[in-house]
Parts: sequence; structure tokens; C-alpha cells
Amino acid sequence: MSGNTTVVILAAGLGTRMRSKRAKVLHRAGGLTLVEHVAAAAADVASPDRIVAVTGHQADEVEAVLAPLGISFVRQIGQKGTGHALAACREKLQGFDGLLMVLYGDTPLLSPATLLRLRDLQSSSGSAATLITTTLADPTGYGRVIVNGRGDVTAIVEQKAATKEQQLIQVINSGIYCFRADLLWRHIVELQPNAASGELYLTDMAEILTRHGHRVAALHIEDPDELLGINTRVELADADRVLRERKCRELMIEGVTIERPETVTIDMHVRVGADTVVEPFTRLLGSTQIGEDCHIGAGAILESAVLADRAVVAPYTLVANSRIETGAQVGPFARLRMDAQVGPDARVGNFVELKKTKLGKGTKSQHLAYLGDSEIGAGANIGAGTITCNYDGEHKHPTRIGQGAFIGSNSTLVAPLEIGADSYVGAGSVITDAVPPKSLALGRARQVVKPGWKKKKDK
Repeated sequence: MSGNTTVVILAAGLGTRMRSKRAKVLHRAGGLTLVEHVAAAAADVASPDRIVAVTGHQADEVEAVLAPLGISFVRQIGQKGTGHALAACREKLQGFDGLLMVLYGDTPLLSPATLLRLRDLQSSSGSAATLITTTLADPTGYGRVIVNGRGDVTAIVEQKAATKEQQLIQVINSGIYCFRADLLWRHIVELQPNAASGELYLTDMAEILTRHGHRVAALHIEDPDELLGINTRVELADADRVLRERKCRELMIEGVTIERPETVTIDMHVRVGADTVVEPFTRLLGSTQIGEDCHIGAGAILESAVLADRAVVAPYTLVANSRIETGAQVGPFARLRMDAQVGPDARVGNFVELKKTKLGKGTKSQHLAYLGDSEIGAGANIGAGTITCNYDGEHKHPTRIGQGAFIGSNSTLVAPLEIGADSYVGAGSVITDAVPPKSLALGRARQVVKPGWKKKKDK
């Protein structure tokens, strides 16, 4: 049935109540922009070629966010209301028959399941349109839904135009509709500018369709939070909380242990395997993918990281755009960035930083090291205080350390440099030249001892 459904996402507004230089739909909740959440839900009821976003304010930025999803765009010239925004799509959508669903780019909590219910009800009811309604204890500010004895919608009355009796109605209009496309396009030309604002409002379509003898049905949603439109930073924070609660619940149901989930931040696209344990105050961000039987320590931050099965990230470790292989252990207080790779069963300890560095299987760097632009073979040992000097002030240079090599503590490796397999570098050395395999390299000044020096100094 999705092949018969078109979705229009209205995302052209300024969002002045956000008090932001950024378009409202570009603010983030749950790790995605608001409009990305809506587009993701729309993808469950329509194919990308039948999803259109109406853009206006900061159109280039909004379109750049949505373009990877394969949807198309129509620009609304001038802010003349929701009816005007939808009418702008008429030429673009010529030949797209069936159903037309209207969504808003600032409603990130709307679920695919609700959109499927809306589509199915509209398909089976024989009505010209179906709109989503809900009940609010305090409906102030919302349009009230007027129904007849059969429960069909006859009109939507805005707060300012409502009588005292109508203001007592607690059933409100969400602004989310599913129309018969042919009837929508036939009658949308009858929308008239609002007397107060001069804008064209889609809410008037209920009365127009009823006047022409068509039914308008209602899909009533029990949870009003799902229909929350974001207008302020307070509402943005509320939406973020709900989305992250949903994500934690989803992962726990799938077999992930999350200790104190109310403290954990997990983005929507994160994937975590069964029997993994996530400790409090962790942040799993971006496209992070975590395998089974992993352990993520308290306060760790993983951003677009990949962890194979049985990987361990100890507390307060940062891993960004990097990969940790099966059985490897990283941290505590380590930092991996820019495509660092930790091989199977390798160990990266406290205050070790890896940048564009690959550690082989079983390699260890346990304390206080910086390894940048390096490739380190299997079974090597990197002593505490080791530094790869990879930057000469203009260019970055690589360091290659062979398998089984032993780098003594406080070594300074000046790149470009190659240290052969099974070689040794003495502690405290500054190494500037290549070291052949199975060799010992020492690069330090000869120690000088002056007996009795203190006694002579004190005279």
C-alpha cells in the first residue's frame, strides 16, 4: 500500500520561539535533527520518490540533511501558511494519485506505527481525509475538533475564533492529515486567507470538504506526547528525553544490560549486541556499532565507533571514528580518534592516545603514550611515555613498528621511522634512524657521574 501513498513534510518555517539562528527543524534530539526523525517515520509509509519536503528558511541546510535519504524538495517562497506550503507541491506531485499525507518537520516523536494506522484508516474509511486528534487536559492554544453525531469531523475551530462552548472541547487537532489526493487538489484552491494573518491554513480543509458532501474522519491518539511539536528549547529537551528513553528500552528488550538507563545517552542509529553491559553515564553517539558480550565502562564516550564481540572499554575512555576488535581492552582514560584500530586481544591502557594508528593482535600500550600515524605489528610492547613524533611543523609522517618489537619506556620515535620486527629500543632513547629486525637501538647521551659533587658545591 506504500506505493499508493505520498508524504509531504512541511519544513519551511523559521521557528522564532526557539530563539535560534538555526532553523527549528535542524535542532537535534536523540542524535538526529528533528526533520530526520520525521523523514524516517515517513519512510515506513512511502517510498523515497514519493516523499517531498517543503523547505524555505535555511533551505540549503535543510535539504543537505535530507538529501542522503533520496527524497525530493519544493521551496516555499514566502511564509504564507500551511495551506500555501502544501499548494506549492501541486505541480511537483502531478500524477501521484492515491493518498497524500501531510507531516511537520518539528514532530520527532511521531511513530511509524501511528502513520501506518493513519494510512490504513484513510484507505478503509472511504473518507476524503483523516486527521489525527488527541485529548489534552489543557487545550489552550490548539484548534478544537468539531464532530457530528457519527464522529466525523465537520470543522476545526482555532482558539481565537472559538466560542466559549467550543473552548471547553478538549479534543484538539494535531495538524497531521491524510487526504485523498484527487479531492485535496480539487478543493485546495478554495482556501481563503485568514482574516487576522492573511495566511492559508490547512485546518480549513475539513470544513471545505464537509461542505462538498465528503466525510472527514479522525484517528484519535491516546498519548498526546507523540504529537508534540517542538517550539521551545524546553520542548526540545523533553523530546530528547523521550527519544532516549525509547532507545534504551528497545536495547534492553533486545538483551542489552543498561545500568541506570536514565543516566545514559544513546543516539537513534546506535546498535548494541546482546549481553553487552553499559555502565552509567556513558554516551553512545552517531553510528556506533557494538557487538555482543562487550562491556562499556562508566563515563565512556563512543562516537561512530565499531566494537567487535567481547571488546572492553574501561571507564572515562573516548573512542571516536575508530575500531576495537574482538577481545581487545581499551582504557581507562584512553583516547582513540581518527580511524584508530585496536587489533584482537590488544591492550590500550590509561592515558594512551591513538590517532590514525593500527595496533596488531595482542599488542600492548598500557600507560601514558601518544601513538600517531603509526602501524604497529602483532605482539609488540610499547612502554610508558613513548611518543611518536609524527609532525614536523608542515607534514605528518608515519611510524612503522614490526611485530614482537619492544619499545622501552620514555622513548621518542621521530618519524618517518621504521623499527624492525623483534627489535628492542632502550628506555629513554630518541630514535631518528631505521632499526633493523632483531636489533637493539639506543639513542641517549652517556651517563656521567661525578662523585662528591654535592660536597664541592656546598663549599
